[in-house]
Amino acid sequence: MPQLAKINKEGESGRKKINQWTRYLTVIVTAFQAAAYIGYLKSPSLAGAIIPAFSTYFWFSTVVILTVGTLFVMWLGEKITDKGLGNGTSIIIMVGILARLPEAFGQEWSARFTRGAGGILMMLIEIVLLLAVIMGLILLIQGTRRVPVEYAKQIVGNKQIGGARNFLPLKVNASGVMPIIFAQAILFLPTLFSPGGTASWTKYFTDHTNVGYMPVYTVAVIAFTFLYTALIFNPKQMGDDLKRNNGFIPGVKPGQPTADYIGTIMDRITLPGAVLLAFVGILPGIIQLLFGMQQSFSTFFGGTSLLIMVGVILDTLQQIETQLLMPQYDGLMSGNNRIQGRQTAAAGIYQHPFPNGK
Repeated sequence: MPQLAKINKEGESGRKKINQWTRYLTVIVTAFQAAAYIGYLKSPSLAGAIIPAFSTYFWFSTVVILTVGTLFVMWLGEKITDKGLGNGTSIIIMVGILARLPEAFGQEWSARFTRGAGGILMMLIEIVLLLAVIMGLILLIQGTRRVPVEYAKQIVGNKQIGGARNFLPLKVNASGVMPIIFAQAILFLPTLFSPGGTASWTKYFTDHTNVGYMPVYTVAVIAFTFLYTALIFNPKQMGDDLKRNNGFIPGVKPGQPTADYIGTIMDRITLPGAVLLAFVGILPGIIQLLFGMQQSFSTFFGGTSLLIMVGVILDTLQQIETQLLMPQYDGLMSGNNRIQGRQTAAAGIYQHPFPNGK
C-alpha cells in the first residue's frame, strides 16, 4: 500500500506506527481464529466436545484466553528481538517445531524395529536422506544471482569517490516460506463446505500423501511464489536508488531500462526457485509414500517445518557472527586499545630526553 510505504519511509516513528497497527490487527485476527476454532469443535465429527449448558461461557473464555495468549507470545517475541539474536517470533516458532523432533524420532525408531520394517538400516537411510534435504534447502535459501553494479567516479577535492564495482544480490527464493503457508490456507478453504471433512473430494485438499493433492498443491505454491515476490520486490525502486547513487549496470541504461532488466532477471530466477519450493512442500508426502514413514517424522523432510527451522537457524547464525565481529571494531575505537600512532610514540620518546637529568 503506498500510504504504508510512505509512513515506513518516515524512519523510526513511521515503523512504530506500523508496529502498533500490526498489534491491533493481531487482536482482531486472533479473536476471529479463536471463534473459528470453537466453530470447528461444533462440527458433527466432534459431537459432544462442548457441553451445551456451558457453551456460552466456554466460547467467551476460549476466545479471551487464546487472544491474550497470542498477545503474550507476540510481546515475548518482540522482547527476544530487542534483547536477543534474530526475529523473536521466528525463534519461538522454531523452538516449537524442534520440540516435536525427539518424539517423532522415537516413534519412527519404534516403528522401524517392528517385524519386517527394515530396522536400523532404514533409519540410517532416512537420517542420511534428511541431511541431504537440509543441505539442498540451505542452497535454495542462500542461493543468489549477483548482478554487477558500477558506480561513477567523482573527484571531491583531492579524493576520488566511487568507481568501485559491487554486486546486487537477487535471491532465488525471495518469498521464503510464505507461498507454502498461503497455499495450505487456500487449499484448506474448500473443506469448510464439507462439515467434518466427510466428503470424498476433500482428500484432494487435505491429504498430503494423495496423488491428486500434489499437482494442485504444486500449482498453488508456484502461483503464490510469483505473487508474493511481486508484492515484496520492487525493481523500479531499485533502479531509482541506483540512479540516485550514481550506480549503473554495465550495458544497461539507468532508470526504467535498469528496472526492466532487474525485473526480467528476477522473473527468470523465480521460476526455478518456485518449482524447488513446491517440491520441498510435497516432499513429506512423497517420502511417506516411498518409505512408509510415520507422518510425524515425515513432516521434517519438507514443508513449513523444515523451511522455518533451516531459515531461522541460518539467520540466527548470521546474527551471532555479526555480534562476534562487533567487539573487534569496538576494540579499535576504544581508548585502551587504540592503535599507537607516530604522535603518541614521539611524545613517549621526547618526554624524558635525559633520564639522569644531564
